[in-house]
Amino acid sequence: MNATQWILFILFIQVIHFLGTWKLYKKAGRQAWEAAVPIYNAIVLMKIINRPGWWVILLFIPIINLLMFPVIWVETIRSYGRNSLIDTWLVILTLGFYIYYVNYSLEVEHLKDRSLHPKSGIGEWVSSIVFAIVAATLVHTYFIQPYVIPTGSLERTLRIGDLLFVSKFHYGARTPMTTVAAPMVHDTLPGFGIRSYLNKPQLPYFRLPGFTKVDRNDIVVFSWPADTVRAFFKKEKGVVKPIDKKSNYVKRCVGIPGDSLEIRDGYVYINGEQLILSDRAKPQYDYTLYAQKGVSSRLLVAAGVTEFNRTYVAQALSPQQSNALRAYGYGVYDQNNPPVILTDSKGIGIDVIRALRLSLREITDRERQATLTDEMAEKLRSDPQIDSIVKILEPKGVQGYNIFPQSELYPWNNDNFGPIYLPKKGSTITLNLEVLPLYKKIIRDYEGNTVSASGNQVLINGKVADTYTFNQDYYWMMGDNRDHSEDSRTWGFVPENHIVGTPIFIWLSFDNFNDGIANWKPRWDRIFTTVHGEGEPRSYFKYFLIALVAWFVFDFFRKRRKKIT
Repeated sequence: MNATQWILFILFIQVIHFLGTWKLYKKAGRQAWEAAVPIYNAIVLMKIINRPGWWVILLFIPIINLLMFPVIWVETIRSYGRNSLIDTWLVILTLGFYIYYVNYSLEVEHLKDRSLHPKSGIGEWVSSIVFAIVAATLVHTYFIQPYVIPTGSLERTLRIGDLLFVSKFHYGARTPMTTVAAPMVHDTLPGFGIRSYLNKPQLPYFRLPGFTKVDRNDIVVFSWPADTVRAFFKKEKGVVKPIDKKSNYVKRCVGIPGDSLEIRDGYVYINGEQLILSDRAKPQYDYTLYAQKGVSSRLLVAAGVTEFNRTYVAQALSPQQSNALRAYGYGVYDQNNPPVILTDSKGIGIDVIRALRLSLREITDRERQATLTDEMAEKLRSDPQIDSIVKILEPKGVQGYNIFPQSELYPWNNDNFGPIYLPKKGSTITLNLEVLPLYKKIIRDYEGNTVSASGNQVLINGKVADTYTFNQDYYWMMGDNRDHSEDSRTWGFVPENHIVGTPIFIWLSFDNFNDGIANWKPRWDRIFTTVHGEGEPRSYFKYFLIALVAWFVFDFFRKRRKKIT
């Protein structure tokens, strides 16, 4: 909806409010016209229902207002003596239109000094729950939101199983564009598998003031620009989602508006100079390791490596054993002689081996592939058991699979990419058929224009264009796990209106997070650590426990002293 449509919509709502309440305003000793004046009518209504004036602010905050409107409807009819449970349900189920019946058909009196305290324990409980939800939704939507890291694209900077708080106020909270949505859930209602929002009406993009801007090296949560999936890992027809209901991704910002970005042999260069990462960044790359006597899995584990595969051979496998191994998620090739089993770095646990009565031998090939940080690579290079370590790189000029902008004009890949200009709001580029693949998605999808080509000319909104001026800023996001991250190298730029916030604090962290809750193991050194800062992350968990115990001791003696006095 554009500005004109929103003004008309708001005026329409004001007409509905006036027609349904003007007589009630008069019965409260006010003037009928006061029910028709936008904002002022809400202030007057708060006086009529004997509620604080700051409630008016909540009525104009997207998502929060969806929770407040039913509260106001109920408070309005109760101010005129309609206190029964039936009245409450009628006004909620009719979306407030039951007030029309009270306004025109019932002889009611305004209860100026009515009690605001619930008349039953259930009523008090419901009232507390409602305002707890309002407060939680306000914090969740505009200040701090909890997230979990489900994938390894930022390993080992942020790890699978990190539960963290994301600040929305650092960059300024993005006000919800989707106005009708369930509170504190994203795009799907838990347990129902259905959409949690209505596509219309939509508010224009607006961001509250922040105290910093997205900078290079920042870890950023953003709405995935390419998101058209209803649910991950399900092959079905794509859906078009509002910006604020797209799936949330977390990556590192490596390029900001106005930068010229290039990737050379896996390293990012900004304006011709190599990007120096934060000292907390743990970029990883795929390597091939060679050892004459075989590359031992124990050696890799001792070096802290977690991303490599293991191969086992079995003397024999029964159909029952094969099915059980597949149920554990292992790759089983029982048609081979001998049968072969492929696993991740965890291998096959001794409990599984005993339960299935397996006779296994692990193969340690002379050549193995693993994902390593620079520190891991150096540690393994210094080990006499390893003969050599070679980084796996896609050569320059070779077209990679599914690489932005998916054009033969740009034979780029994950390791050698660009250079490419990151658009800045207000900047202008020369536009031709060669440049068009890089910015077509921005012009068409993010900035709402039609784009086509006629001969050697580019047409925007049906008119020939040889330049284009950008309407917003664009960023470049990449995962630290460089060879196992789907990021801007795949789907391109991240618009400014897709930015959500930045992670600030890890409050819990578990190993084996995707293996079921029974297998979770706390990473004590990561609990209560900050995401940003310099040096190794430091856990503040023990200080939290000390403070918690001190509070309980203080509270115990305080209550005991009261009893004595």
